[in-house]
Amino acid sequence: MPQFIHLPQTRSTNQYLRDLVEATKSREEGTVVWADFQSAGKGQKGNSWESEEGKNLLFTLLLCPEFIEATDQFVISQIVSLALVDVLSRYGEGFSIKWPNDIYHHDSKIAGILIENDISGRIIFSSFIGVGLNVNQREFLSDAPNPVSLAQILNQDVSIESLLSGIIESIYNYYDIAMEGNFDLIRRDYMNSLYRKDDFYDFSDKNGHFSGKIKNVAPTGMITITDDAGSERIYDFKEVVFEL
Repeated sequence: MPQFIHLPQTRSTNQYLRDLVEATKSREEGTVVWADFQSAGKGQKGNSWESEEGKNLLFTLLLCPEFIEATDQFVISQIVSLALVDVLSRYGEGFSIKWPNDIYHHDSKIAGILIENDISGRIIFSSFIGVGLNVNQREFLSDAPNPVSLAQILNQDVSIESLLSGIIESIYNYYDIAMEGNFDLIRRDYMNSLYRKDDFYDFSDKNGHFSGKIKNVAPTGMITITDDAGSERIYDFKEVVFEL
């Protein structure tokens, strides 16, 4: 059973859990650290994450997926993304995964994921899974272009504890599928849940703007986009931008 540690405030739930593992010399899989406020919460590539105190869900989960090889580590990102969409979709429609692992409601961002994997040889020794989910915040003050919260969508507050419980349960459901070796099932569900997967949309890369359609996401996480001239373009993380 997961062990839940609730903090009124911390700099970062990822760092708190890392420090805890180091101090105790113990990796207790399923440990969850969640906080009412993070003073130094981060998103991908060190971007800051705005969160009003006590209004949102900020947590880190520790998994020890030694059955997953380092070359397949993107499956962890897929598992967590799918779990978030699964739980949020119980509240309404329009949730999807914006490649690689932002969670969107239509064209607005509701959640971000930051995964830090510790590699040992060919396998993943530890995975620190950080999630920031906008729940009951009604006003966003940062220059983030398109945030939205569940309360804004539903026009009512939502229990943060219930969301956390449901998300952890859903993560473990997909984790069990991965443990059984059914990576293809997870990847299929991930492709079916992708934001803007069914048509041509505007993108931009280092060479400028183009129109394209998502064709595939490889097990490594790299995305293939077919442009309107029929050429396939392959990108790693942060190499292509969705034009919103």
